[in-house]
Amino acid sequence: MDVVNRGMVDPFTTKDGSTIREILAPRNSRITRQSLAEATLPPGCATTPHAHPIAEEIYYVLAGHGRMTMEGEVRSVGQGDGIAIPPGAVHTLANTGASDLVFLCCCVPAYTHEDTVLQEERRAVGQPAEAADRRGTRP
Repeated sequence: MDVVNRGMVDPFTTKDGSTIREILAPRNSRITRQSLAEATLPPGCATTPHAHPIAEEIYYVLAGHGRMTMEGEVRSVGQGDGIAIPPGAVHTLANTGASDLVFLCCCVPAYTHEDTVLQEERRAVGQPAEAADRRGTRP
């Protein structure tokens, strides 16, 4: 049985700029197809607009307030909100509150830097800027 306490996990910064603690993942447990992490965004910070071509994600907000932008749609989010992020959807989350925005991030398959494509990278490989701008905006 794998039991991992968040206090035993070192935080790291993902490619999109969020700081996460990977609680359960293939790297630290017998889990092979998914990952569960706790992410923290300080006040005034946001993730870089990005997409995951393969993985689908679920964010679940534990504390704080934010603004979720996905595929051009913007929604306020807060404690108790779950956010479904399908594969390929450009998204960003900004902390609009006065305290840390803390959320769980579940990925299937498990999170990898290689499956994270930043908005700037999409433009660099030839996607027209106007199409990239419609899919996600920097907060």
